Amino acid sequence: MSSSGDLTRIPAGAIVDAESLTPPGLLEQVGAVARRSIKRTIRQRALLVFPLLFPLILFAINGSALGAARKIRGFPDVSYRDFALAVPFIQGALFVAVSAGTDLARDIESGFFNRLALTPLRGGALLAGQLGGSVVVACIQSLLYLLVGIASGVPIASGVGGALVLLALSILIAFGFAGLGALLALRFGTGEAVQGFFPLLFVTVFLSSSSLPRNLIKAHWFREVATYNPVSYLIEGIRSLIIKGWDGQALALGFGFALLLCVLTLGLASGAMKNRLVRT
Repeated sequence: MSSSGDLTRIPAGAIVDAESLTPPGLLEQVGAVARRSIKRTIRQRALLVFPLLFPLILFAINGSALGAARKIRGFPDVSYRDFALAVPFIQGALFVAVSAGTDLARDIESGFFNRLALTPLRGGALLAGQLGGSVVVACIQSLLYLLVGIASGVPIASGVGGALVLLALSILIAFGFAGLGALLALRFGTGEAVQGFFPLLFVTVFLSSSSLPRNLIKAHWFREVATYNPVSYLIEGIRSLIIKGWDGQALALGFGFALLLCVLTLGLASGAMKNRLVRT
């Protein structure tokens, strides 16, 4: 699917048999939109390079600048670099949310959705397919962060199996945030609005247990915010596989909040998609 018009173009003068107009199946529709999304994402190298490099730069800076945190009584008996490796996975997921929402908003602004409203394409297939490029980015960046961490000397306490679970969790988190980006795009219809929410999303990382374990945060208000912040449990789920091994509670909370994020954002985005198609 190389252009938006592929879904709506019928050759001029063609004789169309009504029986041949049977709409394609759901999986075929998802695949067609996903191929377009993936190709568009690959062509926009900035969407791949910046989300990959920026979290790694912060990881390198924090890993060395905040090393003194190890001296705090009660801090895990690991290097701060080991402790901080979980954060790039979440930061990368936030970039996925912005890129997914911006791409979808661009389709809305260009009138692509107006043409889709005239096709038998299902809204659910359109939403799932549009997030295909985001899933590709999430897979690439999660694997890169893991390899960089291992190359920099970070051991994975849970072993090879834990590394695979870590990748699965990080991709699930990224998919949930991509759904949030899609929701913002469908609600507001502009890329500027989606990008305007990015600072707010990024603040949720800083107001979490990204820098210190929650029990070591001295400021009471900060500890309370981090405790009620779901991002803390996403980070701690990934972190547990790196520095602890198999922590059932941390993994249950991590996967639980990741699944909840996916259900909420995709459910709300699906409703917004129906409204958007009706309006167009």
